Amino acid sequence: MSNTVNYFAHPTAVIDEGCEIGAGTKIWHFTHLMTGCKLGEACNLGQNVVVSPGVVLGRNVKVQNNVSIYTGVICADDVFLGPSMVFTNVINPRSAVNRKSEYAQTKVGRGASIGANATIVCGNDIGEFAFIGAGAVVTKEVLPYALVVGNPARQTGWMSEFGHKLKFNTEGIAICPESGEQYELNNGRVRKVGS
Repeated sequence: MSNTVNYFAHPTAVIDEGCEIGAGTKIWHFTHLMTGCKLGEACNLGQNVVVSPGVVLGRNVKVQNNVSIYTGVICADDVFLGPSMVFTNVINPRSAVNRKSEYAQTKVGRGASIGANATIVCGNDIGEFAFIGAGAVVTKEVLPYALVVGNPARQTGWMSEFGHKLKFNTEGIAICPESGEQYELNNGRVRKVGS
């Protein structure tokens, strides 16, 4: 099973030998954790999720139903993976050609959200607090705090850490309407003021 026992797993979940599962994590119906994956504390994996060998999920990662997380994916803390989104791990798959040695790594930064039915093409990192819209197909790197939508995904704005679209004034300053936190846009990059 796992080297940690302070988690919940539904009786239909399959957890292979050699998985690491953090305390307080919940694993729901028909989810399969494969040998060598690592889940942080307080994660929540919905039903019918697949977590492949070598995948690393940080603390408090929320994985909605029907998500496939393939080898090469590393998610930092507080990542949200929407229903039926998918990661790839080979850029040019062929059934008759074994490319397991060519798996590409994809890193998802702290606090990033990936919407329902989005596809992340392997090797394209997602910056912290980025927001990937539902159905987007990510084919290149996504900057921290960026909002991207469409197929292929294109940046249409910036998001706060609380998930609100930021509106920058002429000085390049925006305020999150929920948290009151201030953000600065400078040279095509956003940063939270004071961090």
